[in-house]
Amino acid sequence: MPKAPQKKIIGLSKPVFIASLIIVLALSIVSLLAGAIGRSIIKNVSLPSWIIVDQPRPELPAEAIAHIGGIAITNTMLTAWISIVVLAVFFFLATRRMKLVPGRLQAVAESIIDHLFSFCTDIAGEKNGRKFFPLMATIFLFVITNAWMNLIPGYGSILIDTHEGAVILFRGANTDINFPLVLAVVSFVMVEYWGLRTLGVFHYLSKFFNFKKFIRGWKELFTGKLKDGVMDIFMGAIDIFIGLIELLSEFIRLLSFTFRLFGNMTGGEILLISMLFLAPFIVAIPFYVLELFVGYIQALIFAGLTLVFAFMAVSSHEAEGESHSSEHGGAAIAEAASH
Repeated sequence: MPKAPQKKIIGLSKPVFIASLIIVLALSIVSLLAGAIGRSIIKNVSLPSWIIVDQPRPELPAEAIAHIGGIAITNTMLTAWISIVVLAVFFFLATRRMKLVPGRLQAVAESIIDHLFSFCTDIAGEKNGRKFFPLMATIFLFVITNAWMNLIPGYGSILIDTHEGAVILFRGANTDINFPLVLAVVSFVMVEYWGLRTLGVFHYLSKFFNFKKFIRGWKELFTGKLKDGVMDIFMGAIDIFIGLIELLSEFIRLLSFTFRLFGNMTGGEILLISMLFLAPFIVAIPFYVLELFVGYIQALIFAGLTLVFAFMAVSSHEAEGESHSSEHGGAAIAEAASH
């Protein structure tokens, strides 16, 4: 007589489901008792010291963990190097034996590159997308790797003794304002370089220093064309003002890029360590998932805005035909960045 099919609960057999439920309940109780909330409600709870999470004391500046000569090696510098090594090792292993029918690692690497390349070409077109792809992909991969590696246990909790006392050994690079600033400077320099090289120095700078209509107005004024002269002088003054605003906005991007990434990543880290202090283990899990999403969004916004600004820089004032797709992409990224 055939056996009746075993009933399953949310895809698990009944014994496995009960065992999982017991483990979750036990961890929840330990989480409550080990956290600040539980300890304030239930006094004199004796738990091993390694379960108790100390009160967080976030430090905004990166801390030096060693010195090479006169150069301080900070904990964020160390994690940035680790992120670079992780990326290099991953893509080396994924591409060292390329096959027509890819293995799992090669398929993952190809899907990442294909997704980023399609993102570039959809926004900037085929020609410009290929040109911007190396920088955009590098920024995206570096930022998201830093953000996700910051969620690995040990980041923010392992201490090392230094001359200045005990400091955190591993700290997310995105939470050091110097790293977002460097990325913003690289993005700014490359955007201006592409703009100058593609449009030419005078054409590109005319976007910021547009005196044509203003000068023409004065010429018309002195040749007796009073009405046209006054109108062109007025409109030319507006063009000059708009150009200076454009120039100012180029530099303001440095600040907005830097503080958007630094603020979101630092805020996320402080939120995580605060939740771990209040109720470790179970309660903090949803916030880890949230930080995975935030890391992806911030990497996409930083790289995506660089892509949009680069495309705007190489687009002449007359070339509007190819910009249709970029307007939608740029609007979507700008909308995401505003949240």
